[in-house]
Amino acid sequence: MSFDKIEPFQQAAAPQQVAFHRTELSVILSLYGRMVAAGEWRDYGISSLRDFAVFSVFRRTAENPLYRIEKRPKLRGRQGQYAVVGMDGQVLKRGHDLKTVLRVLERKLIRSVS
Repeated sequence: MSFDKIEPFQQAAAPQQVAFHRTELSVILSLYGRMVAAGEWRDYGISSLRDFAVFSVFRRTAENPLYRIEKRPKLRGRQGQYAVVGMDGQVLKRGHDLKTVLRVLERKLIRSVS
């Protein structure tokens, strides 16, 4: 009996998921904390899917999200991998730098406080 033809045990590759990195979450949660302190946001949800990751922001838990912060790595070379999407599905801002994209939400914080 020859063992030359036996292939090593191969594990099935788990499907890749897109997720936010710790530094990205730090930036997002910093903004989230300021908006919670201002009374604008109350809850959030994070989804890591096959093609993109989503950080959803809610005013109340049972509602549809006010905003979705999306990370789509496939768009990195084009419009940018980060986007802020409004409640109606309209893309409010898209770009390559997360901090720059989130500024569209910071403006809403400045308006609500003053």
